[in-house]
Amino acid sequence: MSDDPAAGPGHDRAAEIARLGTLAEPSRRALYLYVVEQADAVGRDQAAEAVGVPWHSAKFHLDRLVEEGLLDVEFRRLSGRSGPGAGRPAKLYRRSDRELRVALPERRYEAVGDVLATAVGSALREGTPVSEGLREAAEQRGRELAGAQQEAGDAGDPGDRPVARLLAVLAREGYEPSLEEPDRRVVRLRNCPLDQLARKHTELVCGVNLTLLTAVVDELAVPGAVAELAPHVGQCCVRIRLDASPNHDAGDDAGDDPAMTRV
Repeated sequence: MSDDPAAGPGHDRAAEIARLGTLAEPSRRALYLYVVEQADAVGRDQAAEAVGVPWHSAKFHLDRLVEEGLLDVEFRRLSGRSGPGAGRPAKLYRRSDRELRVALPERRYEAVGDVLATAVGSALREGTPVSEGLREAAEQRGRELAGAQQEAGDAGDPGDRPVARLLAVLAREGYEPSLEEPDRRVVRLRNCPLDQLARKHTELVCGVNLTLLTAVVDELAVPGAVAELAPHVGQCCVRIRLDASPNHDAGDDAGDDPAMTRV
């Protein structure tokens, strides 16, 4: 998948699912598996014979896999000869470089992995504490996500744009945001993209998550918005209040784990 923050997993999720769906057909799946298991690109005849399907069926399924971006094509003379009489180049198939990853509900483990790798790299290069590197890396990632949304532009009532941008970022990153009734001034994040990691390393992962989302809110300049820890079963550990007062104590909703603090 793309490393562009604007093209997060939610960006083309339906297309990813559709591509994987093309492998549901048994012959097509068998052809795909045969091609990707070979050390070199293979021709239609070779693939058809190996899988045991007619040539015309192999042609149809292989070309469909190319259309979906699962296989790539190259043309090469298998005889190794060139010039007059060498014959036409054969159409060969090989695995595409495209990566497909679909998780339901959506997961974003590579996001925290990138933050952690950046923090450790900074600590090794500069001799700074890893905790400081984590904070800086999470803040930078949050600013990048917000900046990508701002560059994408939006429409509608200018007064609603900061909140709309915030919801768009959260949705794109897999948090499944919803405005809590009745006043719709609290954004609940119904999905935790870091679920398994958060269960095993709660303090670390939730701290990174809070720092990242705080940076998103700050970068988007959403009036009165504050990201705070508010653990809820089956949901993200962070929620976002859209009407937080300066005197509001986020710790009141931080659950039973006082160790979960921003990195």
